Amino acid sequence: MDQQVDPEIHTTPPGVLPAAPRTVVGMSPTPPARRLRLGLPRRMFSQVLLMQVAIAAGVAVLATGLFLAPLSKQLDQEAMRRALAIAETTAQDPHIAEGVLTTPPARNGPVQREAERIRRATHAEYIVVLNRDGVRWSHPTPSEIGRHVSTDPSDALRGEEVMEIDKGTLGRSARGKVPLYDARHRIVGAVSVGIAYDSVRARLISAIPGLFAYAGGALAVGALAAWLISRRVQRQTRDLAFSDISALLAEREAMLHGIREGVVALDRDGRVRLLNDEARRLLGIGDEAVGRTPDEALGAGRATDVLTGRVTGTDLLTVRGRRVLVANRMPTGDGGAVATLRDRTELEQLGRELDSTRGLIDALRAQDHEHANRMHTLLGLLELEMYEDAVEFVGEVVGDHRVTAEQVTEKIGDPLLAALLVGKATVAAERGVALWVSERTRLPDRLIDPRGVVTVVGNLVDNALDAVAGTAHARVEVELRAQGRTVVLTVHDTGPGIPEDQRELVFTEGWTTKKPPAHGKRGIGLSLVRRLAERQGGSATVGTAAGGGAEFTVVLPEALTEPEGPPAVPERPLGAAAVAEEEAR
Repeated sequence: MDQQVDPEIHTTPPGVLPAAPRTVVGMSPTPPARRLRLGLPRRMFSQVLLMQVAIAAGVAVLATGLFLAPLSKQLDQEAMRRALAIAETTAQDPHIAEGVLTTPPARNGPVQREAERIRRATHAEYIVVLNRDGVRWSHPTPSEIGRHVSTDPSDALRGEEVMEIDKGTLGRSARGKVPLYDARHRIVGAVSVGIAYDSVRARLISAIPGLFAYAGGALAVGALAAWLISRRVQRQTRDLAFSDISALLAEREAMLHGIREGVVALDRDGRVRLLNDEARRLLGIGDEAVGRTPDEALGAGRATDVLTGRVTGTDLLTVRGRRVLVANRMPTGDGGAVATLRDRTELEQLGRELDSTRGLIDALRAQDHEHANRMHTLLGLLELEMYEDAVEFVGEVVGDHRVTAEQVTEKIGDPLLAALLVGKATVAAERGVALWVSERTRLPDRLIDPRGVVTVVGNLVDNALDAVAGTAHARVEVELRAQGRTVVLTVHDTGPGIPEDQRELVFTEGWTTKKPPAHGKRGIGLSLVRRLAERQGGSATVGTAAGGGAEFTVVLPEALTEPEGPPAVPERPLGAAAVAEEEAR
């Protein structure tokens, strides 16, 4: 026989020492040959197929084992019952009992001959007839006749039937023992019949090929089903490895939670199935929203309508709390949708500041032109040496602006709000609109959220100025009253007014009659006004003014702090007056 030599084992001739490994200067030693390592295949298709085939094979082996175990016991029971039946048939032969009583045990005796006849007819391993002393009258081996049995026959001699698997002189056998009765029904001995246990095992072994054939067929069907399932998984996963899928999931989680844009994924039933950190922050909701519909998680509103698809379009504006959001919704192939949210609050504020800056620039340009005219007039008066008229002219010009600032700051104690109205009055004057502060206006310097009130007043005044600009006798009147801790704001104008069927629509996000500005879309101001009012438990409504035009009324409960002492007339804030006068100039 040829000997096989391991390719990794090198032999040397006898008596020759193996040479030491040589290392060349400047070169690294040659790395050892890389051994082939067995393991799972990397492709997902192969891994799934291998695992499913292994599972199918394991199930087939387990089912075969569970089937063979009770089958072996069943075959043993059948062999023992068969042995018992042969013993009962032998014991019922009257010649057997008579021979035990009348003849001595002999190789050619009548009992031996009858027992052997029955044994050959039934294919039993042995039939042993014995008397009450346990002496054999028959046995397949004639030399054993006349000797005592090797097992205890006391149970059968007491009249009991015995079934067992035991080991006797002929080896392991399925055994049945019954008592032997004479004609008077007295026990005169016993009959023991055995079927070789090896013959039972042979029946079991002969059944195994058929069982394995069924198991192999089941395994083949399972392997085919596993192959079909693996092919489907391969197509759906694009034949990626499990490690690739795990890496993609990790990258997706990192990307979704790392981007500065809110992402909301909905399933085909309209329930939220994914919500990244930015979406939680922008919408003001937590993980409890996952698995619920937007109506349940957010409540009624435009944000809910956009997420559910009831409002369609691109770059849809919505307000959530104090944030202005831009939402886009895109359906997915499985019937769901993915919505993205961008925070536009700062951009919207910058846009409004840009609009205000442009208005102020236009007003300053007009004031510069007016100031030049006034300076020319003053120069003419001085050249004509009309000094008293010049002094009176300067006093009138400066006094008009000072009176306006003083009137505002005497009625409104908050410096931010006072400065806003003084600046708006200047802009209104340049646009040919008279901005009045009502005589009933009284607002102390105790606002809890002055910036929120400034936002409300600024939006309402801007809308009123836009509504009356270009009309005859254009006028806007602002009234601010304190009723306990509640602030009531009223702004009415002399414009065309708002039809009754559109008075609720004006507070809807995106609704506007104006031309969109360069920086984005309109339709946010009045929506913010209502949101700010409702956030404080108040309201924002619109109606018709007494002289025509629109009248907006905003109620802000709990907008003022408790007074620290007895009510006093609001003092004029020097800072606000200075700012007002500076803006007027």
